[in-house]
Amino acid sequence: MINSKPVVCVTSSTNNAVFPEATREIQMTMTYCDAIYSAGGVPVVGAEHGAEELSELCDALLLTGGRDVEPSLYGEEVLNDTVKTDPPRSEFELALIREFMARKKPIMCICRGVQMLNVALGGTLYQDLVEQCGYVHSDKDIRHYVYAEPGSILHELFGEKFKTNSTHHQAIKQLAPGLKATAHSIEGIVEAFEHESLPIFGTQFHPERLSGKYNDGRTPDFTPLFRRFIANAEAYAEKQL
Repeated sequence: MINSKPVVCVTSSTNNAVFPEATREIQMTMTYCDAIYSAGGVPVVGAEHGAEELSELCDALLLTGGRDVEPSLYGEEVLNDTVKTDPPRSEFELALIREFMARKKPIMCICRGVQMLNVALGGTLYQDLVEQCGYVHSDKDIRHYVYAEPGSILHELFGEKFKTNSTHHQAIKQLAPGLKATAHSIEGIVEAFEHESLPIFGTQFHPERLSGKYNDGRTPDFTPLFRRFIANAEAYAEKQL
């Protein structure tokens, strides 16, 4: 905690995911940090070093969006050339997940983050929704309905049915042990999950792009979801006092 605010480790990408020979530079969409700060947290960017130290320093972890998770991590070969991965990032995030889960600290997952945590716990993914399922979910202009399960965080905050964005071409195939699906698209794609016993939840859609000043009026303002995450972090930190 800093000034009574929880500190959140926010994962990042690097330019090497696109330009392998370039000098490595951290890259992140500011919407993630804006959402954390607006909800009452202090964002700290995690940059592929010090997973153990970050898990000690920070009160919670935000696994952000980005390039695809390596199919080798869930026992598959690369399906086609739409699959673009970032192995150093995945290695670091796997370490972060282990460290934060060992301490039972809150974790929020978004898009790739949902897929990463699912794979880390033993789940699998659809590598390409178009080829494997015939679904297009990777259009930044799309707004589609999501159906939340009763008793879930999303149902409590936004009701049974609400619209979200859709900017992913991969999705959860087999849900990992310990996770429960809490929202689906009309096609049955897992759009959100919660852990059965730990303060972990995630969304396949991007709530940070639909929160506060970024909300375009076509969906709910998802600021309350980030406030719930920060409340979880505050509750954890207070228990350590």
